[in-house]
Amino acid sequence: MTRTSQSNSFQFKSSRSLQSKSSKDRLLRQAQRDRDRAMTLPPGAERDALIKKASQAETAAHIDEWLSSPGLRPPK
Repeated sequence: MTRTSQSNSFQFKSSRSLQSKSSKDRLLRQAQRDRDRAMTLPPGAERDALIKKASQAETAAHIDEWLSSPGLRPPK
């Protein structure tokens, strides 16, 4: 929250910026980065956690795609 210089009103600024890529694209890129990082690690808990995280991101991307599909839009 910041105070404007010309009035006593407050102006709220969003901490989120506009995203240029879809959430599906961001999730899939994150999944690929996690998988790539996991492959550089020796077998163990950290590697397993990154593989699981990548799998969850891929699942989330597929769910996002499904929820965004035209078949789920309300009739006009």
